[in-house]
Amino acid sequence: MALTDNTRGALLMALAMACFTVNDAFTKSVTPYINAGQILFVRGMITCVMVYFIARHMGALRPLKSMLRPIILLRCLCEVSASILYLRALASMGFANVSAIMQSLPLAVTLGAALFLKEPVGWRRWTAILVGFIGVLIILRPGPDGFTTAALLVVGAVFVTAGRDLLTRRMYKDIPSLAVTMTTAIVNTIFGAALIVPFGGWQPMDGYVWSHLLAAAVLVVVGYQAVILSMRRGDIAFVAPFRYTSMIWAFSIGFFVFGEHMDRWILLGTAIIVASGLYTFYRESRRHRAPIAKTSTRIQ
Repeated sequence: MALTDNTRGALLMALAMACFTVNDAFTKSVTPYINAGQILFVRGMITCVMVYFIARHMGALRPLKSMLRPIILLRCLCEVSASILYLRALASMGFANVSAIMQSLPLAVTLGAALFLKEPVGWRRWTAILVGFIGVLIILRPGPDGFTTAALLVVGAVFVTAGRDLLTRRMYKDIPSLAVTMTTAIVNTIFGAALIVPFGGWQPMDGYVWSHLLAAAVLVVVGYQAVILSMRRGDIAFVAPFRYTSMIWAFSIGFFVFGEHMDRWILLGTAIIVASGLYTFYRESRRHRAPIAKTSTRIQ
């Protein structure tokens, strides 16, 4: 039986979320051995090589001058900032907790679109955004025991990543997505190299660290391509909600790999965030327009 375009799109979105989540797990597994700057540098170099050959094969490379434009550079700055915040949070916070909070990204993008791009947002979606961020607070449990520096870092990562996605909407139409990805990978690598010493200096890497960073880089590239294909094949309103399949992977990896135990507050907060996001997708699809929230992707 032949698969419909929507089914293919949904499967590709689920594949992308699996790739991104497992990438995060590989990255977290090396944080005890090397700092965030070294991770960005090494993983960025691997990513640059892979993306370069893909972009070259697809004819997506562009002259350097055309890539040094304000929106592209500002987007790269957001990407680097989000990556640093996210990696620092990932190193000191539960894997499932970080993944759950990152599920509020579509809500943050919708909020930013309303505030800065003047996208029309009705009271129902405003309510969904508010409820979704209440879910984030339930996971964080503000107080002496719950609200930590890592919590601030991951919340910061959500909003900076939302800024990156909003800038993506204003991207120049003559620049292919792969060219933007290539530029972003290069900037990530450069900033990673610059931050190695401030973050503690270069640490020797054995086969375990190298293999995990290589796997993480491959998964990021595959994930991005799967997202692009899913959006092209299926109806966005049908495909986008499958981004929440990442939580199945996050909870499973958190429990079986990192030995984390999800209490009822984490589960409740995650359920509220996901429900709010799904309702936002539903309301946006009712407006018969391409939803801004559905363009959100994970951090490299």
